[in-house]
Amino acid sequence: MYWRYLTRAARRCSVHTTSSRTVGWWDHVAPAAKDPINGVTEAFLADPSPFKINLGVGAYRDDKGRPVVLQCVREAEAKIAGSEFLTKMVEESVKLVYGKDSDVVKEGRSAGVQALSGTGACRLFAEFQRRFHPESHIYFPDPTWSKYVCSSSFGFLQVLVQFFQVVKCLSDNEIDVQISIFSVIEVQSCVLYSHHNIWRDAQIPERTYHYYDPDSKSLDFAALMDDIKNAPDSSFFLFHPSAHNPTGVDPTEEQWREISYQFKVKGHFPFFDMAYQGFASGDLDKDAQAIRIFLEDEHLIGCAQSYAKSMGLYGHRVGCLSILCVDSKQAAAIRSQIQQIARAMYGSPPVHGILLVETILSDPNLKSLWIDEIMADRIQRKRTTLRQNLEKLGSSLNWEHITNQVDRLAKEFHIYMTQDGRISMAGVTTGNVNYLANAIHEVTRSEQETAKILCSISV
Repeated sequence: MYWRYLTRAARRCSVHTTSSRTVGWWDHVAPAAKDPINGVTEAFLADPSPFKINLGVGAYRDDKGRPVVLQCVREAEAKIAGSEFLTKMVEESVKLVYGKDSDVVKEGRSAGVQALSGTGACRLFAEFQRRFHPESHIYFPDPTWSKYVCSSSFGFLQVLVQFFQVVKCLSDNEIDVQISIFSVIEVQSCVLYSHHNIWRDAQIPERTYHYYDPDSKSLDFAALMDDIKNAPDSSFFLFHPSAHNPTGVDPTEEQWREISYQFKVKGHFPFFDMAYQGFASGDLDKDAQAIRIFLEDEHLIGCAQSYAKSMGLYGHRVGCLSILCVDSKQAAAIRSQIQQIARAMYGSPPVHGILLVETILSDPNLKSLWIDEIMADRIQRKRTTLRQNLEKLGSSLNWEHITNQVDRLAKEFHIYMTQDGRISMAGVTTGNVNYLANAIHEVTRSEQETAKILCSISV
């Protein structure tokens, strides 16, 4: 009886000690900064207004605001029912980027793996870079795919500037899906997302190179080339091969050739993040031109691909990471290392979306249908319609700007976008474009204040 009592007492003591020892394990963990796009969606869903518009997420909608399922995807769905999982998606993706007749494909010099969309592909490469070039840096264009959440005595100066003034800076074949419009005053602290976060979490130091000139609303090519020349030899650089996010400004063919030449001189490594192939020009090959110029100049290249937008498969997380190698033996070695990294991160990607992409790319009829369905023309029409509506409202050629326009658009007009002022044209329909134009006109016609403006249009 006595021993039973001691045993129970010891158990109670052990439970108490263990409990007190584990109470503080996670007390120091503070909430992470909210994802800007998810926060926009949450606010949009909670708003009961029948006029509400979500301009945050770049998932495409039809003119009634319903998700777009491409016909090629519907037909691919029927084809893959009961089919076995194959591995042709990577092979077809490599052909899409480097060209179906390129030596890379024929010689098997590409180390490719399926990835969790473009973000996952970038993360895999960042980890690969850390493991095999641990002392290296990564250079990002300024700006790049990022959302800035900043605190300051003044905060963000949210600005919306005249839409058609920016349109005049673009050539006829430039297709945009987003408008990014923001300016920052006395920023004290910023949280960076996307490209910056991906390489930061892989513990790769980040640097930036000049890219966009807000005064001319064009590429700052001279400064870009200076940064390439002044970077340490054998540096890693990230490029957007087409439809630069967030500016929509791309180098010309001749400028890409100069960049490629200077990379040869310096021995730099180019990594391309391709999320919008086919959307910048409406031509898959033309949008891959930058990569193929580097390929012609015999660079070894890294490339992240995403099918979230180009095939409307945002929720399926389908992407590909490929790295060009000197020969098939090296490709096999690098592929095995990337696969090992992927297994430690998530095992393997979901199969369904991969099968859809594989089926569409490998079936000539479905691929042709997909190319016809790429929504560049529809996006162009929406941009033109929005511009026409702003012109009809009598907006002057030089809009002035005010603070807190993003908040005003949400509170007064039920229009939601990220705090950096980026607008996704995917949320604009023929039914809401006039309402949107009126709202933008309303919040940009009063309370003038001087500030430097970054205004850009991108996919």
